[in-house]
Amino acid sequence: MAADSRITIVAVHGNGGGGFRWELLAQPLAPDVELRGPSLPGFSGRPLPSGPVTMATFTDALVDELEAVDGRRLLLGHGIGGALVLDVAANYPSLVDGLVLHAPVAANLDSRLFPKLMKSMVVRRAAKLTISSFPVRKLARRFAFGGAPRPYAERFFAEYRNAEAFEVMFDLLTAEWFDALPPINAPAVVLWGAKDRVLQVEQAEAVEGRLAEVRRHIEPDWGHYPMIDEPEDYQRVLVELARTLGI
Repeated sequence: MAADSRITIVAVHGNGGGGFRWELLAQPLAPDVELRGPSLPGFSGRPLPSGPVTMATFTDALVDELEAVDGRRLLLGHGIGGALVLDVAANYPSLVDGLVLHAPVAANLDSRLFPKLMKSMVVRRAAKLTISSFPVRKLARRFAFGGAPRPYAERFFAEYRNAEAFEVMFDLLTAEWFDALPPINAPAVVLWGAKDRVLQVEQAEAVEGRLAEVRRHIEPDWGHYPMIDEPEDYQRVLVELARTLGI
């Protein structure tokens, strides 16, 4: 298969995550679609650089990943990964052929309760420790990630405790940042699970307002982590979207 006929999805994980978030998906996703899941600086054992941490700390890492891709480039961002994908697409349009924004953290950052609570560093640190605590891990294995291998589920929560960049994301992703984004011309899909209780689908409209060419795709049975709960279905949808984006 010629390099320019292949679609490479560069998949950007959410807060507390890492490239392992995509490990339950088969590789390649399809003969013409592969996925690369880098870990951002400050996550999954990748250290933060010395000095000030800015948006460029993370977007520069994604630019390096995109520049290493032969063929067509599709950026997928989940949670905070969606925000970083938006920033890269806005500032490096020549590197992005298409976008899939899966429940992105981007809109209504000045009005939603969770971002307001996370203005306090004490609350951020407490939230990180709570997410990775034994009671939360036990409940999640029982009610959310029952189909995932136990080592994977354990790692999912342990990564929150060790994520150096977890707290800083709440300083970088602000309403001012989102309002300053220029329109993005790459073809895009806003992807959401109708049963997502972490980020509600009502936020999709505000995100779509930043995209010149966009359509919405809602999966009625998905929660926030279908790549873990339903990896085969998630993979199927990603392949379909990649092939129909027109990139």
